[in-house]
Order: sequence, then structure tokens, then C-alpha cells
Amino acid sequence: MPVPTLRLLIGGAALVSFVVGASAGDPWTLDRAVGVALEHSPDTRMARARVEGAQALVEQAQSAWLPQLSVSGRYTDTNNPMMAFGSILDQRAFNFALNFNHPGQIDNLDGAGTLAYNLYSGGRATAGREAARAGAMAADYDLRAARQSLEAEVVKTALNLRMAREGVAALEAGVKAYQSAVSAAEARFGAGQLLKADLLSLKVELARTREALSSARHGAALAARAFRFVLGLDPSEEPVEFDSNDSSLRRLSTPDTRDYSQRPELLGLGARERASAALVASARAGHRPTVNAFATYQYDHGWQLGRGSDSWLAGVALDMNLFDGGQTSGRVHQAVADLAQVKEMRRKAELGIALEVEKARLSHEDALERLSVTDGAVDQAEESASLSRARFDKGALLPADLIGAETRLIEARLRRSVAESDERMAVVDLRRSLGLEPLPQP
Repeated sequence: MPVPTLRLLIGGAALVSFVVGASAGDPWTLDRAVGVALEHSPDTRMARARVEGAQALVEQAQSAWLPQLSVSGRYTDTNNPMMAFGSILDQRAFNFALNFNHPGQIDNLDGAGTLAYNLYSGGRATAGREAARAGAMAADYDLRAARQSLEAEVVKTALNLRMAREGVAALEAGVKAYQSAVSAAEARFGAGQLLKADLLSLKVELARTREALSSARHGAALAARAFRFVLGLDPSEEPVEFDSNDSSLRRLSTPDTRDYSQRPELLGLGARERASAALVASARAGHRPTVNAFATYQYDHGWQLGRGSDSWLAGVALDMNLFDGGQTSGRVHQAVADLAQVKEMRRKAELGIALEVEKARLSHEDALERLSVTDGAVDQAEESASLSRARFDKGALLPADLIGAETRLIEARLRRSVAESDERMAVVDLRRSLGLEPLPQP
């Protein structure tokens, strides 16, 4: 069994036991979400089915090294002179009184068993086995790639969900701040210390923030449904609630390598290149002879003559195609062209993956810079908003200035949430582009 298949089987068994052990009502962790997705996603199920199909092709190719045993039987009743005479001879019932033109109606029960073994196939069997093995390995790498893609999608969708819910929290805090400001403004307006226009401005901002909060809640609900969809679960059911103590994302470390040679898509194309090379050898084997050994045992019995007898046949057969109108040469040319195509596909994949790695690296650097900037911006905006609220409560600040401080705080918190998610997503993309597990396992 190829190493990738063994690794995936062990990992799959662990995931199944992990998922089964988790109760549906328990808070979700990211590890549990990845396990559920790998078990229920149609993408991984299709990839596993392709692996099973490729392994079946290997079993078929291995049969070339095993003997072939077949049995057959039939019952006939005829007055055809040639067929009747043959049945008489098989039953050892011939006598010189037989009229060859009119042997009569003769029945015969014929049972036979044949054992055959290929001694030489010109390299076709060996090439077919190598092609099947390489194809099975390519399917293993396809499954590995599908698993990594799904893991990355689960993590990124979870980050989107967290970002959406953090956006809701930021807007809820903004609504509370505006409600407090409106209450203070109404008190000042009642005391004749504030113009009505200023009070209305605060109420308008409160309404706008509530409207934004409603949209944010709707977006968070859609993100929760999308997350269930990625897991392969019914999106219409209750959304997933994460464990607040989940530390899965802390394992999402930035890789210190730029080596993408273990990218499963690249390894899969390498396996397909080996399979194509083996198919070229198989096609060229059509110019070589094939040698087969065979042995047959046969028993014939007839009730009309009341006789029966057995016989056997053994031998070696050599077959060689001297001229087939160019079919074999055409198959060779086609196989060579397919091999050249796979080689170019692999080269294109290498170039594309190198670009993908560089894009992911640059995106991560950009996200880190934005995260550093937004962290400072949030601290400054929180301090500014706190001072502005205190001055407004004392009547030392205009409502327009308070509105500006609160708006800047909401925007800073939203930008920081986006930057945090972008940085984590960039790490996921970078690990995925290098062929590493998007979420390192504990």
C-alpha cells in the first residue's frame, strides 16, 4: 500500500473516532469542524472513491502475473454430420459401421477446464502494472490535495464567520455608545443646554448605526450558514457555535520555508508523468511477441450412444503482430504525445505554484503591516472616544465631534477585525501553497 494511502487511512480513522465522540450539542472547536468536513464533504468523498477506483486498477494489473483458470460446459443434440461425427469421436464411440453422411441424431455433454499462463508479453504487463501503481499514487495525492483544500476552506470560512461576528460586536458597542450619548443629550436638551438640531444629529447617527448593525447581523447569519455548507452539513439547521476557549488558531504558525516540492498537486503530476511513461512502454510492447502456456482437460458424454470419455490438450502459443496497418505505431505516437503533454502540465504547475507561494508571502507581509497599524489605531480611537464622551457629558464637546469620535472607533474596530482575519487567512494560504497542513495538528 502506498505511504500516502496508509497515512490518510490512519488520519481518517482518527477523525471518525473524534467526530463520533463529540456530541452535537457541545461547543465546536476548529479541529472538530475540520474533522466533520473531511468526513461529510462531497469533495473528499469523491476523492476517496477515485482512490478506490485506482487501487482496483492496480489489482487488475497484478492479475497478469497469476494463472487464468476457466471452466465451460454445454449440451448439444444434432444430426449435422460434421458436428455429430465430432461428438462421436470425443465420446470414443466410433465404429466402422458408421454412415458418415447420416450418422443419426447424436447428443453430447461437453465439460472443459482450461489453465493458461502468460510467459512473455513483450513488457506490456510490467508497464501496465507500473502505470496502474503510478495512477493509484496520483489518486492518493489528489485526495491529499482535496483534504488540504477543504481544511483551508474550513479555516478561512471560520475566520470569516468570526470576523462577521466581531463586526456585529463592534456595531453593538457603537449602538450602546450612541444610546448613552442620546440619553445625555436629551437631558441637556431638556435643561436648555443643547440645541434640538444637535440632539437630532445624534439620533440620526444612532439610527444609521442600528441599520448597519442589522445588516451586519444578517451577514453573520449568512456566514454561519455558509460555514455549515463547507462542513457538508445542512445549511438550514442551527448555526455552529464555537467554543470560546478553543485554541486551535494558535497553532496556525507561519512556515519558515519556501520549499513547495511536497505540494500534493505537484507530486500527483509527477506520478501521472510516470504513468504516462509506462503507457509508452506498454504501447511499444505491441511490436514484440507474446508467449502463453495453456492446458485443457475435457470430458464428453452422450446418452444416445451411452458412451463417454475424457481428453486433454497442453501446449505453448507464440503470437507476433507483423503488420497491423500502423495501429501499434499510432498508439506509440499517441502515448508519446500524452507524455509530453503531462510534462508540460507539470512544468506549468511548478510555475503557477511558485507564483502562488510568492503571492501568499506578499499578502501575509501586507496583512501583518495592516494589523500592526490597526492595533495602534484602535487603542487611539478608544482613548479618543472615552475622552470625547467625558467632555460631552460635561457639555464641553459638540455633538458633531462626539459623532466623529464614535464613528472613528467603530471603523477602527472593524478594520482591525478585517486585518486579523486577513493575516490568519494569509498564513493559511501560505501553508496551503507550500503543501503543508493548513491547520497543523496537535
